[in-house]
Amino acid sequence: MSASRKQSQVSLRGASAREISRDALLEKVAHEREHRSFTRRASAAALFIQRIWRRYYEIKKVGGHLQEEWEILADGCNNHETVDWLSSNLIRPFLFFTSHSLASHRKLNFADVKCFSMCFRILLQNINITDAEKSFCSLAVGTAEERSTWFCQAKKLSLLCFSLLAKCDFTCDDDDQMISVIVLAMRLVVSLTDLKQWKSLKLENIGEADISVKRLIYFMGRSSFMYSSIRKFLMKLKICNAFEEFKSITPAENIFLITASALTLALRPFQSKSEKSNGDAFDLKASFQQYSIFILTVPYLTRRLPNLLVPAVKHLSVICPCLNALLAQLEVYELINYGRWWQVSKDIVFDEMSKFEHSEILQFTGELVPSCGWALANIIDLVTERSSDSVDSGHFIQGLDCTLYVQVINSISENLLDCLGNVGILTGKEHGYAEMDDPSAQDNSSVKCNGRKLAYADLLSPVHQQWHLRKLLSLLEKSKLIQQKDSCVSNQGTKGIGNLRLIDIVYFYNFLLRIFSSLNPIGGSLPILNVLSFSPGFITQLWETLEDSIFHGNGCTLLEDTLNDANFGGCNSTGGDKKQKLGAKDTGSKLLTLFQKIAGKSTDLNINLVDDTSQTSQASQDGPNSWDIEGMKRGSHGISNDVSCILHLFCAIYAHLLLILDDIEFYEKQVPFTLQQQQKIASVLNTFVYNSLIHNTVQNRKPVVDAAVKCLHFLYERDCRHKFCPSSLWVAPTGRGRIPIAAAARAHEAARSNLQLGDASNIPSMSSVLTTVPHVFPFEERVQMFRELVKMDKVVRRAAGEVSASGLSSVEIVVRRDHIVEDGFRQLNSLGPRLKSGISVSFISECGLPEAGLDYGGLSKEFLTDLSKAAFDPLFGLFSQTSTADGNLVPNISSKLLDNGMEMIEFLGRVVGKALYDGILLDYSFSLVFVQKLLGQYSFLDELSTLDSELYRNLMYLKHYDGDVEDLSLDFTVTEEVCGKRIVRELRPGGRNVAVTNENKLQYIHAIADYKLNWQMLPPANAFYSGLTDLIAPLWLRLFSANEFNQLLSGGNHDFDVDDLRSNTRYTGGYSEGSRTVKIFWEVVRGFMPSERCLLLKFVTSCSRSPLLGFQHLQPSFTIHKVAGDVPIWATIGGHDVDRLPSASTCYNTLKLPAYKRHSTLRSKLLYAITSNTGFELS
Repeated sequence: MSASRKQSQVSLRGASAREISRDALLEKVAHEREHRSFTRRASAAALFIQRIWRRYYEIKKVGGHLQEEWEILADGCNNHETVDWLSSNLIRPFLFFTSHSLASHRKLNFADVKCFSMCFRILLQNINITDAEKSFCSLAVGTAEERSTWFCQAKKLSLLCFSLLAKCDFTCDDDDQMISVIVLAMRLVVSLTDLKQWKSLKLENIGEADISVKRLIYFMGRSSFMYSSIRKFLMKLKICNAFEEFKSITPAENIFLITASALTLALRPFQSKSEKSNGDAFDLKASFQQYSIFILTVPYLTRRLPNLLVPAVKHLSVICPCLNALLAQLEVYELINYGRWWQVSKDIVFDEMSKFEHSEILQFTGELVPSCGWALANIIDLVTERSSDSVDSGHFIQGLDCTLYVQVINSISENLLDCLGNVGILTGKEHGYAEMDDPSAQDNSSVKCNGRKLAYADLLSPVHQQWHLRKLLSLLEKSKLIQQKDSCVSNQGTKGIGNLRLIDIVYFYNFLLRIFSSLNPIGGSLPILNVLSFSPGFITQLWETLEDSIFHGNGCTLLEDTLNDANFGGCNSTGGDKKQKLGAKDTGSKLLTLFQKIAGKSTDLNINLVDDTSQTSQASQDGPNSWDIEGMKRGSHGISNDVSCILHLFCAIYAHLLLILDDIEFYEKQVPFTLQQQQKIASVLNTFVYNSLIHNTVQNRKPVVDAAVKCLHFLYERDCRHKFCPSSLWVAPTGRGRIPIAAAARAHEAARSNLQLGDASNIPSMSSVLTTVPHVFPFEERVQMFRELVKMDKVVRRAAGEVSASGLSSVEIVVRRDHIVEDGFRQLNSLGPRLKSGISVSFISECGLPEAGLDYGGLSKEFLTDLSKAAFDPLFGLFSQTSTADGNLVPNISSKLLDNGMEMIEFLGRVVGKALYDGILLDYSFSLVFVQKLLGQYSFLDELSTLDSELYRNLMYLKHYDGDVEDLSLDFTVTEEVCGKRIVRELRPGGRNVAVTNENKLQYIHAIADYKLNWQMLPPANAFYSGLTDLIAPLWLRLFSANEFNQLLSGGNHDFDVDDLRSNTRYTGGYSEGSRTVKIFWEVVRGFMPSERCLLLKFVTSCSRSPLLGFQHLQPSFTIHKVAGDVPIWATIGGHDVDRLPSASTCYNTLKLPAYKRHSTLRSKLLYAITSNTGFELS
């Protein structure tokens, strides 16, 4: 049966059904072909490996025999052999078997070390003999073949010696013999490259010998092997502190000799002159580049070298060729903007620097600083001389070309910033003020763990010393006449090195400012900002340059003319109102005391501030758009690199200076700028920031925009505290192009959603404006935006089912009037964000009886206002009043000691949030310092005047004190009284032992202010903020300044516009605008005192403040309802008036007014009603 089946498997065409298909056949053939190819390649590889191994084995075998024969031969060498014998029988075989030993990458054994030592000793002795026929060096001046032999063998000997140097490890105790061999090797290479040690050299052969030696030096310098070997050796040397004596490692003499020899060989190309030999020029620029790449990038170069050797690397003959070699790679290329002129080919050098492994640097330094960063630090360290007896004493090395120095530093700095940005180190630091810790609890552990980084910053310390900047500015002044001649050249000319210019210095400090921000872990950019801020004329010159470009020129072009005409001797007056500027020839003491000692000892701030009407006199002439600067309407995209760099540096310096300037200096003395100049600065920054945000060009120049935003915020906050700018200035950029309120609110809410999701890239430009510079919109519009945001939130909550359409989901509470705070805390504190829902309040009178009336919104408003009145009362203990005239509220520092003190403050935050959410005005205002904490803002010295005016006056007295501050016996501590106990807190670690002196009094003043303003009230501020943000989003709050927040919370002034109320009043029950009683009512109200009018408003609406945007926004509208009187007919005929008192329905904002006929009756009845603190009972 099976046989028949097999026979049936035949196709119709007569072929077997199991035959292979065409595609399968091709695939099989290809596979077999690939297999045969693989077999052939495997066989070839096996033969190659065998050949290599046999070669290695035979060379090793021959080398071993040759080494044994060589040792016997070397033992019998007695310096009587000829030079040919020495070259052929000693040096040639030695190079053969030693090259094999080093190529095997194994540790040298005793026999190898012995051979090295024997050969080097023989050659050193041979060089010192006077017989030319026996001296190896005589080959260098022989025939062409002999010179070629000498060069070949000297080259291989030098490479062999540098290989040994790279293997040097003097940290091992058992490596003393190897160190001795390396000493001999370095001596040999030094001797081969020094004609003075060739004893057999004759006078007539000096020229030929010099050419041979220079050829050898040219080879060693051009090859990276010498410098890479020296670098590996230097990286193993110990890092010593500045001015610390060199502490050697055993054996001290040998390590010093190796270091000195290696440094001598590294500097050999700098000592050679360019000569010609056989038609070939010895161009040593490549050697200088190799030195710059391998040696100048050694971390802490001068800290590793013995003090005796440091002057050699700091010599001008070494520094200048390196700077020229570096700059030679930065091809001068004609580009529009100076800021990128070196970009074309600078990567040639920096790519080589970047090849060093980060692991190499981390192994020996413990920190991740790019190689170009070490080149930057070493160059600055090498070109400057510092004295150990003074912090600000130093100078450049004599003869240094400062223009060349600045150009090279600018190039390296830009590359370093690119590297830092690529590895993620270059990031902005955000201030998280709500998470700060008590400074008294801080220790110096961060200083210990970051000691290496502090050492790196120490290498850069000359650039943030006054002498450094003074020297550059003096050179700028000397080249002034040359620069004025060069300014006649077209701006489109090619960029050359030329003379030092202002733009060079600007780029120099701009780059270093950003570098310090990233690599200085403790002070950041503070050292750079300090030296620039206290340099007279520098910041004013920067502003004048910007002013000329923005107002009188085109900010999109280069500032050649302006920069070349820079004058630091003083500021040329452009108007009669400008202050006379300080000259650059002021002494160093004036530099340090410019803003510390100002003429006049008055500490009372009697400033005749210009009000809005006088400030806007100029604006009214030019129109409201006069503050919208035309040159800044394209934002960061519309300015050149030069303008951007100057603007960045100016904003960084001036923002720092604004922290130091007090109000006396800013408003009375008007230094460094007049108030008119301050207005110009504010308008420029305001327009620039707004247009950068609105056009989405921030990412193109983020550092300059961030600096401008910071400086703008400081100016705006100072203006909010004491006006110096017209209100039209801040809103000028928006002009007539403002988007509708609802659209702005939606954009702002979208930004909040994106930030919560961690996606900051999709934030709309309009929302960026609202979150960054909300002041460009008028306060009234921002209030409308806030109400729109609340309305949108209610819609979202209703859609989520948190609130019913009928509003029946309100929380019902019963409150005793004499325990309103306790009952409110007990029943509402646990609600958290659910407090956004409505509250239905039922009051229990002081007699224990339920009060009449149903809560349709009025009683809840009364509850919130009465609760806040009781809880914010200083007698309650949670808050206290400031010592200033306005008596604003600030958290009591003793509140944390009370039972549930922090929880009560957090609850009050929710109460305030509830009032803001429902649009209920409260009768109290908070201290501006406290509000700044709620807005996430840091407070500075001048804000202290709004918190403790007496302490502020005392600190100002100390700041301008001309005598010796030590006589006042102050230290870095602060004493505070808590519950009757005096507690002393240190302002810095060990502050009890740090006396306040004339040198550190500014630090003491700012430390006191920092503690009082930012640290002392931080715990209650955090608690209040936690409760407030349960109901109000932080981004909503940041629409307003501190003053505006108080206005949003408590309304306008303690009075209202009677005409505004009258025009927005409804009449019901039979009353009309022309009714006699209505006319008498308005006459009575107009005759009330402001406090009485506020009582009337509270009687009707439960709030004594008028709505922020006027009574047209009061919901429901203010209503006067006619109620029937109870006077008999005979009494009416007899002239008697109505006896019934007015009453009110606060939930409907309705005044129930009887039809009084007499002015006196209406006045007396109304006053009685509004002062009786009752409402429904009067009905």
